[in-house]
Amino acid sequence: MKETYSGAPVGTLSDDAVQFLDTTLRDGEQAPGVSLSPDEKASIARALDRAQVGYIEAGSACTGPGERETIKRVTSLGLDATITSFARGVQGDIDLALDCDVDGVTLVVPASERHIESKVGTTRDGVRETTADLVAYAKDHGLWVEVIGEDGSRASPEFLESLARVSHDAGADRFCFADTVGHTSPEHTYNVVSRLTELGPTSTHTHDDLGLAMANVHASLAAGADLVHTTVNGIGERAGNVALEEVAIALHHCYDVETVKLDELYSLAQTVAYATGIALPPNKAVVGENAFTHESGIHTDGTLKDDAMYEPYSPETVGRERRLVLGKHAGRAGVKAALDEHGVDATDDEVTAVVQRVKELGDRGKRVTDADLLAFAEDVQGREHDRRVELLDLTAASGGGIPTASVRLRVEGEERVASGTGSGPVDAAVKAVRKALGPDADAQLDDYHVDAITGGTDAVVTVEVAMSRGDRRVSVAASDADITRASVEAMVDALDRLLAPKPAVPNVTSSDD
Repeated sequence: MKETYSGAPVGTLSDDAVQFLDTTLRDGEQAPGVSLSPDEKASIARALDRAQVGYIEAGSACTGPGERETIKRVTSLGLDATITSFARGVQGDIDLALDCDVDGVTLVVPASERHIESKVGTTRDGVRETTADLVAYAKDHGLWVEVIGEDGSRASPEFLESLARVSHDAGADRFCFADTVGHTSPEHTYNVVSRLTELGPTSTHTHDDLGLAMANVHASLAAGADLVHTTVNGIGERAGNVALEEVAIALHHCYDVETVKLDELYSLAQTVAYATGIALPPNKAVVGENAFTHESGIHTDGTLKDDAMYEPYSPETVGRERRLVLGKHAGRAGVKAALDEHGVDATDDEVTAVVQRVKELGDRGKRVTDADLLAFAEDVQGREHDRRVELLDLTAASGGGIPTASVRLRVEGEERVASGTGSGPVDAAVKAVRKALGPDADAQLDDYHVDAITGGTDAVVTVEVAMSRGDRRVSVAASDADITRASVEAMVDALDRLLAPKPAVPNVTSSDD
């Protein structure tokens, strides 16, 4: 018989009633291919603390000496958050955690039959007895203690209750319901967590193997849980964990429950994406590139008239900005707004002509950058673009030594040559460009990504950059078989546009369709 979910709404929670234990540095790092250095873990920990996350699981002290040194690095930062270490159900793991000067431990003990019998080779009575002893030992040493019943979603609810009772009686600060393999439903989660919360403070740990991690978090909170295990960007083993930023904004927007400093979420997401090498999917909720980006003519027109027309909450809430981009779906309102942003006045007929060219480029499957838009406007208005900066020559080398690069630029008619070194050929070339430009290179690189790569040994890469200088921002794309040349050409073209004066054309009043 299927269980039914009839829990109280999450909205019954009072403000500040929900906290996060973020396990990006432990469970998140267990995602395939992810290995964080001490500096990267420290950077992420600081970002989590700036976002006012209450608990940070810094790692698993039992992993080895390197991991322990990394945990010590985090505990030495003087953060406001409670710093914990993952510990298995053995006293030695608690001792290793104590050596790292953590504030607490997340003590993981088997809960399901397959974990009790097949993995650990013990009995239910053995698990209860060991758990009570370990909790008492950890509390005697001044640690905050959370007991996690591993694979709890596949455990007997009765045994899970008895394990929670033993944990609380021994002094545990809380007991965690763990859907270790992303197996369960919101109905089962609600029913089990409801029983656990009657015994004491309860946490929830959910995975997204069925796409139900968020639903199971909300079921847990409706059932009385008050601490959620999360990872930034939802990284983790297999399909990952529930995403911190998604839980935080959902609780804020739907239930007026405040958990963390929301305007730090995007910066936090970028920090983790950079450190782990796992890029943010464009359609990712809250932090994906497309979350506050509008291209459709209908949506762009509506957004220009009312910011909230096609957005559930403002991008500034999570530390972001709204973007209007151009493509095959662009309309007159969006194109005119983009031209206005770049200081280009255009008549109705000129806007119509630019819209047509934008659509034609979009129909060919191309991204329409700011440089493309400005080139269209110049052509339609019969204006010549007077280049301020032009790349004449580029040489880059990498290999056994330090990557180096030299560039020759024409800057307002004057040739300039400069060289630079960096962490790679692209970095070296960019530094050489900045050196050649001197004070004029005071632009900020806001975004850099490889947009497309063709197949085969003659692969062509397209690099898109977005740069800003003062209140001006421009995006440019460049393609080449050499990623270094494509990167430098895009950057030089962006700087050329940023350094150019805004076009001095008559101010013409025009109407929108």
